[in-house]
This record gives sequence, structure tokens and C-alpha cells, in this order.
Amino acid sequence: MRQFLVVGHDAPTEPSFSLDDIAGGAGRLDVLCRCVNAAFFLSHDLREDVQVHLVLADEYTVTFDGADLRRLNPDERSTAALIRGALEEKREAIGHQPVETSPGVSLYRMGVEATFERVARDATVVQLHEDGEPLPEVEPPADPLFVLSDHHDFAESEAELLAENADQRVRVGPELLHADHTITVAHNYLDTAGYERY
Repeated sequence: MRQFLVVGHDAPTEPSFSLDDIAGGAGRLDVLCRCVNAAFFLSHDLREDVQVHLVLADEYTVTFDGADLRRLNPDERSTAALIRGALEEKREAIGHQPVETSPGVSLYRMGVEATFERVARDATVVQLHEDGEPLPEVEPPADPLFVLSDHHDFAESEAELLAENADQRVRVGPELLHADHTITVAHNYLDTAGYERY
């Protein structure tokens, strides 16, 4: 299982945003939508062994599970619609019990720390960071949880959580990449067994 936890600092927590303005009126939700698409889409197929956890403003988490995922299309607008649909059902998420809002999409009433504790239990935690070890120098983990931030740096509390709990801290290259591009590079690294199998 490959997991990606993406912290959305400016993400909406209300479903009132317009699908025609996800790069502005929805707090840069477009960044998170691109991360979801990069994590799941192959050419004419979806990765079934992937989960993506989008933490929205440290209040809610929307989880996408590739094993059950339906109705995901390769455009940001339809991904944003699934997130909006999840937020429309947020009253049904009681405590830490999720509500499934679409096949393979669930909403949890959890912020960063609770989500991290839930998804990191049986995973190798990999923080994607510009100051980490070069990716080719790190042995590919079997069940990685990649943790990355949106267009903002990690908040101080998030950085401390990762400093205490990350098994690895890696960078994917010499240049700073967008979060969704970083996910694509991480997938390629795992697909090729550390750039050894093509």
C-alpha cells in the first residue's frame, strides 16, 4: 500500500465554494486536486494500491481509497466535486467515525495529528522535504506513507510531529517541485524499485 498525506493549509471546510473557482475562492483547492490525480491516474487506469489523505485546514480529512474509488476523472473540477460532496456530508462524521460520501471517498472529523496517527501505524513514514536525503540514496520502503504540504511550508507543530515520527526524510531532486509533481516522482521511484527496474 502506498499512502500520501497532503496537508492543505488553506483548504475549504465548507461546501459552499464554486467549482469554477477552485484556485481562488476555494483556498487553492486546485493544489490538492492535482495531488489526488497524480497519486491515482495511470494511462487508462487507476492505481488500486494507493490511498490519499487530504487534511483540510486541520479540521477534516478526506480519504480516497484506490481499491474502491469510482467517479474520479482526470480533471481538477471533478475531483473538487468529490471533495465538496464529502464536505456536504460532514455532519454524518461523528467523532472519529468516517462517513463514506462516494465509493472510495470518506470524510473524517480529524486534523493533521489524528490523521497521521491513524494512517502511520503500519507504514514507513517518509517526509518529502527539500532538505532531505536524495531519493536514490534511500531504500524504497514496502508500505510508504509520504507526507507533504501544499503550497505552504509545514506549520511548526506539523514539522515537530514529522521530526519526531518520520522514518525517512527525502528530497526528490535538486529543484523544488510542486506537490503533485513530487508524488509522480515518488511513484516512479517505487515503480522502478529505486530506478533499477524498467
